[in-house]
Amino acid sequence: MTTTAIHHFINGQINEGSSGLSQHVFNPATGNVSGNVVLASERDVDTAVQAAKAAFPAWADTPPIRRARVMFKFLELLNANKDALAEAITKEHGKVFTDAQGEVARGIDIVEFACGIPQLLKGDYTEQVSTGIDNWTLRQPLGVVAGITPFNFPVMVPMWMFPVAIAAGNTFILKPSPIDPSASLMMAELLKQAGLPAGVFNVVQGDKGSVEALIDHPDIKALSFVGSTPIANLIYERGAKHGKRVQALGGAKNHMVVMPDANLEKAVDALIGAAYGSAGERCMAISVAVLVGDIADGVVAKLAERASDLKVKDGMQLDAEMGPIVTRQAHERITGYINKGVEEGAQLVVDGRELDATQTGDGCAEGFWMGGTLFDHVTPEMTIYKEEIFGPVLVCVRVPDVATAIQLINDHEFGNGVSCFTESGSVAREFGRRIQVGMVGINVPIPVPMAWHGFGGWKRSLFGDTHAYGEEGVRFYTKQKSIMQRWSDSIDAGAEFVMPTAK
Repeated sequence: MTTTAIHHFINGQINEGSSGLSQHVFNPATGNVSGNVVLASERDVDTAVQAAKAAFPAWADTPPIRRARVMFKFLELLNANKDALAEAITKEHGKVFTDAQGEVARGIDIVEFACGIPQLLKGDYTEQVSTGIDNWTLRQPLGVVAGITPFNFPVMVPMWMFPVAIAAGNTFILKPSPIDPSASLMMAELLKQAGLPAGVFNVVQGDKGSVEALIDHPDIKALSFVGSTPIANLIYERGAKHGKRVQALGGAKNHMVVMPDANLEKAVDALIGAAYGSAGERCMAISVAVLVGDIADGVVAKLAERASDLKVKDGMQLDAEMGPIVTRQAHERITGYINKGVEEGAQLVVDGRELDATQTGDGCAEGFWMGGTLFDHVTPEMTIYKEEIFGPVLVCVRVPDVATAIQLINDHEFGNGVSCFTESGSVAREFGRRIQVGMVGINVPIPVPMAWHGFGGWKRSLFGDTHAYGEEGVRFYTKQKSIMQRWSDSIDAGAEFVMPTAK
């Protein structure tokens, strides 16, 4: 079988790299190898950094309005090629095509936001802060910055980073996941077509070694990361040791509270879509249903029926509701969690391990298939409650009241996203105020903020001081400079030996 070679993109062109190492890329629906992605050496990373460093002075000096025009052209090209990007996602990640289309659309939102960079970079000005002195602030780019992104959103998550970073005047190096790397080269080519100068955007394919090279490289000023909490923590600590600005988004265990007054059908619809969409391989997937009071039996019964009837098949089939697991290794890990849940005494209501793979599509019998899995009577001490499974496994925890639900969620180490379904305004208000989570939905199961608001969790779901994209992203990718100015005809004669004060 012929496979595609997937290379780096450095200084405006494809670069084959120097390591001689590569890794298979699979179509998870068929289990077949679809490509081989090269893995960067430390030398390859340095080549990309030097290209970005050389491109930075001219790009930083480019007026923001001209940088915005490149973003506008990129936006036009993205819209023209959005289905091709979505198809590339589905064929390497496995998520259903319509979900991949949604991912691309949310990435496009960030590009639209970045097109407003002339306004976003405006500073503050105060006339006459002291006699004859004016003071103003401005924001300037950092230099070479890098993004290390996960497999689950190979288009959207990079777009959380590079459109804002580039529009703000930085040059950028993207290190995508080697599991689904093709979309990164497609975006690089579209940026080139949009008129982005060579070296401003670079792609370095690779594994752990390339990540370490990026962290340690002295010419990289900032790192953005999305992935697991252990790696986020490591990157934050190691990056800080090297004096870098770091924004590292980690793991999640997102809860959805269903109150007794909630609309039962709508709550079940929300849980099914949020738990099993993209095979649960989302950092905002709902993986815990917190069922309050006497609504629990009704919710579990309907969830069991719906989870058993999920249309699990090749994501390129438009009626598919859930695709395969991204890799064989991930499938084995998720299976291990299901086994652990049974061992620790949770009630296995629907077992996704029993999925008939012959029903998933022609040529798909060897794919990495799993159905939706549902557990009931899960307790906080169980592994399947405490740890992020990152698969199509929904666990149900029963609690007597909203106060217990809030305490349960606040006690968890993660604080990424949360949702509450209720018809009570007072419950909604109290929940929103008391919950210790960064992104909150009221009757919204996956509360991913829009492009101008910013994305980020609390507790061990975020390492760093700023969230991704939005105005938080602009602040992350720029540094503030304060300028005070006066002219010689307003300067009093004589040296001053005391702290200056307003006069």
